[in-house]
Amino acid sequence: MKQYSKRWLVLLLLMGILLLTLTGCGNTWGTGSVIWTMAIFFFWMIYIWMFITIFADIFRRNDIGGGKKAMWIIFVIFLPLLGILIYMIARPKMTEQDKQLMEKAQAQQHRAAGYSAAEEIAKAQALKDSGAITEAEFQELKRKAMV
Repeated sequence: MKQYSKRWLVLLLLMGILLLTLTGCGNTWGTGSVIWTMAIFFFWMIYIWMFITIFADIFRRNDIGGGKKAMWIIFVIFLPLLGILIYMIARPKMTEQDKQLMEKAQAQQHRAAGYSAAEEIAKAQALKDSGAITEAEFQELKRKAMV
């Protein structure tokens, strides 16, 4: 039933666009103008979304200080496309903060799936007792399990 409704909605939308093109709106807005306007609107939305994403990334990062954040913001505002491009190139691929956020997300996902930190530590202890891992590796597994 939902598929049937979607088809009617698409058909009505296309008929509306056709009517707007053929009637009074067609005198000033041709099909090419409508498509061109839609493309410009799409790229403006992408441009605004890039600003939001870059600003959020700059303010979220804790590996750079306030002065550097201010300089990046000024650079991105006054030279937008060049600033965004240079920021994306200059930004490290994986920061320590990114690793921590990924570990937290993975830990939450494990807990939601019935993961038990105590079981993981017990498995790591058994591996250490059998000599398969060293004390340092055991401590790292224990730290990851406790996150």
